[in-house]
Amino acid sequence: MHDVEYAQIFVSLLAIVNPLLGIPLFVSVTEQMPSAARHRAARSAAITVFAVLAASVVAGEFILGLFGINVMDFSIAGGILVLLMAINMLNARADGGARISADERLEASQKASIAIVPLGIPLLAGPGAISTAIIVADMSNTIQHRVILVGLCVVIGLLTYGALRAARGVSALLGITGMNIVNRIMGLLLAAVAVSFMVNGIQRLFPILATTQTPAVAIHEP
Repeated sequence: MHDVEYAQIFVSLLAIVNPLLGIPLFVSVTEQMPSAARHRAARSAAITVFAVLAASVVAGEFILGLFGINVMDFSIAGGILVLLMAINMLNARADGGARISADERLEASQKASIAIVPLGIPLLAGPGAISTAIIVADMSNTIQHRVILVGLCVVIGLLTYGALRAARGVSALLGITGMNIVNRIMGLLLAAVAVSFMVNGIQRLFPILATTQTPAVAIHEP
């Protein structure tokens, strides 16, 4: 795979994790915490995001095989899931619509530690992120490919940590309107990623569609 393709994979994973989504919840539930505790929570959430993504890259296909699911079917299902999340983000749903329920949000506000659940899972590293990691891991069977993907997961984890460490400043700087604008941009990127996943899955299920070409239309000058 070329560098450009890995850049596209990185943008896709970053868009679907979208660390900015965790900022409102993180700010609200850590408001009364001392600075050191907030930093530990941010670190734990970032490690959770990395661990979930890396595990999906390394063992996702094996886990699917245990349930008799092939990656082609999963690519279509994952694409549909990501598309639903993208639509919710385009409608300015702050939590992506399919990531965290009202009950989970309420439980988070009452827990001493929310870094792993529900902040790390499922708000940031949720079903869409897991699906995306498994699908992109299947693009190549080489060890090098998976090592590079794990490296990208490390970078996303670091960016998540940085975003949560700066959560208060970012929240004050962007405000509700700014956060909605960012979410809509991320939603647009995710919609394109979702369509790509579905098209790729359909073409692998029906290879004839990948080779079918539209005949050229001849244009005759008068």
